[in-house]
Amino acid sequence: MITRNLDEARSAFRHNDPEASRKAHESARAPEEHQGGHGQYLKSFVYGGLDGIVTTFAVVAGVAGANLSSRVVLILGVANLIADGISMAFGDYLGTKAENEYMAAERERELWEVRNYPEGEKKEMVELYMEKGIAEADAKMAVEALSKNEKAWVDIMMVEELGMVEDKASPVKNALVTFGSFTLFGAIPVLVYAVARFIPFFAARTFFTAFILTGITLFILGTLKVFFTRQSWYRAGTEMLLLGGFAAGAAYIVGILLGNLA
Repeated sequence: MITRNLDEARSAFRHNDPEASRKAHESARAPEEHQGGHGQYLKSFVYGGLDGIVTTFAVVAGVAGANLSSRVVLILGVANLIADGISMAFGDYLGTKAENEYMAAERERELWEVRNYPEGEKKEMVELYMEKGIAEADAKMAVEALSKNEKAWVDIMMVEELGMVEDKASPVKNALVTFGSFTLFGAIPVLVYAVARFIPFFAARTFFTAFILTGITLFILGTLKVFFTRQSWYRAGTEMLLLGGFAAGAAYIVGILLGNLA
């Protein structure tokens, strides 16, 4: 539980504003819980969406480069969208589940060591603090105080010794967020071709329209990275636009080179 305004504190950090940080910490408000795995879900949403739209548009660009029909774009685009979306979701699920299980096992081991050999754990913690430049006497005093609270002691050992921060992210939620974001944003280039079959205006400008909408979406998704990085929004957006454009451009060139094989 924290009593500071966390959103204001993050804003102060991004803008390098110490005065705003002080106000965020001193503002009177009801205690709020840390967001836990929500940051992980945001990352899954952003990176799932980026992967989805880049992958699908790369397929679209490759087919367009080969000068194949819009029917082929729809078939390959939808097939890629579903198959890769499921693959991404399974990968995120298994990765998150394995990470949680590994952290749980390491926490159990640390707890066993704290209960069965506290002297050794105290010595190890003192050494860790001394490596950070803390005087031995101060390190011993801090460790003695922390060792009176078993949960806090294990929590800190997880971070200091193993570099693990437990966020309790749900593997199922992570997988669903990834799949939903992948298919939502990945569908944009394909939907342009679907709509073009019924609207003549888009039929003559299908690839150009998909290119523009994909570029705008890439930039917007790139800007969302500022929620978990200190990178400026315009730099994050431009970086993602360029990276996505490079992938699509490569696919388009391959499509041109191999187009005569179709």
